Amino acid sequence: MKIRRLKVGVRPLEEGLQEFGGTLKALQTGKTLSKRGGVYFVSVEAMRRVLTPSRLTLLHLIRTRHPRSIAALAKLIRRDFKNVHADLKLLADLGLVHLEPGAHLRDSVTPTVPYERIQFEIAV
Repeated sequence: MKIRRLKVGVRPLEEGLQEFGGTLKALQTGKTLSKRGGVYFVSVEAMRRVLTPSRLTLLHLIRTRHPRSIAALAKLIRRDFKNVHADLKLLADLGLVHLEPGAHLRDSVTPTVPYERIQFEIAV
């Protein structure tokens, strides 16, 4: 079984825009592109503001404990439901968490983490 990994790193805005421009030109000329995944931030500070220790703990608990709902996760970590929900929404917007319809009516959303590893990449 292949280990699913996600790259998370810091990339200057100019570099990201150049890559986007190159991708756009390649698509306009009809080239087929391979999928390149990852989540990149413009600075280490921006990455640290988003990937806080409590959010990284949420990722770990979802991956290892498989809570069936956001409420179950909030109870497991002993945090307020609204705060956990807000953190999961942000992580889902970044693609780090999937929020899927729950198996039971009461469990409206089940969080899952589709990666075994997250690789941090920071140029020095």
